[in-house]
Amino acid sequence: MTTEWEAESALGIFFRQMREEKSVDQMVEKISAFARIFKCSSIAYGPETSVQNMQSKCKIKLPILPTLLTYPKEWQEHCVKNGYDRLAPKLRMGHSQSCPLVWDHAYKDPNTTDRERRIFDEAKELGLATGVTIQLPGRLGNFPTMSFVQSERSGLSKTAVWYLKSAAHVFHEQVEECVDWKAGFPSLTARETECIGWVAKEKTSWEIAFILGITSHAVDFHIKNVLKKWGVESRKDAAMLAEHLGLIEPQF
Repeated sequence: MTTEWEAESALGIFFRQMREEKSVDQMVEKISAFARIFKCSSIAYGPETSVQNMQSKCKIKLPILPTLLTYPKEWQEHCVKNGYDRLAPKLRMGHSQSCPLVWDHAYKDPNTTDRERRIFDEAKELGLATGVTIQLPGRLGNFPTMSFVQSERSGLSKTAVWYLKSAAHVFHEQVEECVDWKAGFPSLTARETECIGWVAKEKTSWEIAFILGITSHAVDFHIKNVLKKWGVESRKDAAMLAEHLGLIEPQF
């Protein structure tokens, strides 16, 4: 059994490795090795939902996160054959869900459907005994999750889940850095970025004009340019995209 000191030491080493690593394949190897400390033999990472909702607000094709998994080949083939999500088995997770979803707990949850339990049962037969799924922060309609799976049931303690969650968040941050989120997006001028930044703060054209020392007509002109460049219909959608692209500070 891994002691807490060993787990803490391994997590520190993993963090240092992630800061230096630029290859996604190597990142997968590093986090897979860390997961094995807790007897997790495979992982799955990727967007839980498609970018369709965000895509419908923007005519430009949006970048997406990669799907990365080391699940047993038999299970992957089973998912494809039956039309399952390749990151199954998992339950529908709310996009604001912060607590990791432990499969054993989910299986016993009265809100879990018979179909979801059946998929969990099929997974057990094909080498995915139990695991935990962690919701990660997303952008541009990507709502990623990461699952750590044991092929033989030994159980995941609260401490193990905490360490795996910490590793998953660092892994996710590094993978996100490998995605060119601005790919395909026409760049904005400094003034356009300023105007959209104030739109995100719920300022009107008149208020933005007063702040920037220009006319409200000029503000409307710059904002309309952004809408046209990005193919969005509203100021709110443009501001949301600008936040997700990292062009302006997110509003809380």
